Amino acid sequence: MFVYVLESLKDQRLYIGISGDPKKRLVEHNAGYQKATKGYRPYKLLFIEECESRIAARTREKFLKSGCGREYIRKLFPCSSVGTCLPQAGSEWLEGYKCSFMYSKV
Repeated sequence: MFVYVLESLKDQRLYIGISGDPKKRLVEHNAGYQKATKGYRPYKLLFIEECESRIAARTREKFLKSGCGREYIRKLFPCSSVGTCLPQAGSEWLEGYKCSFMYSKV
């Protein structure tokens, strides 16, 4: 099972989902089969992550949809405000990533 992130080419929105075949799912999103994404087509596949099980994929999807998860995605793709470039190979700085705003002082 995979977790995937799509970016709308229309307005740079992110859509996060899970699928056994993310590339097929991208085609379905771009064809307008998904009501939630139909108005923001076309999409490009920004990120795919393989998970051990559907439960693990759902847990990861929930994280990526959270504020910390969206911050993580922005750190993965730092070239633009939403992130439209691929991370460099060997991005060790993401290992053990912790959400920065959880630890900020008020």
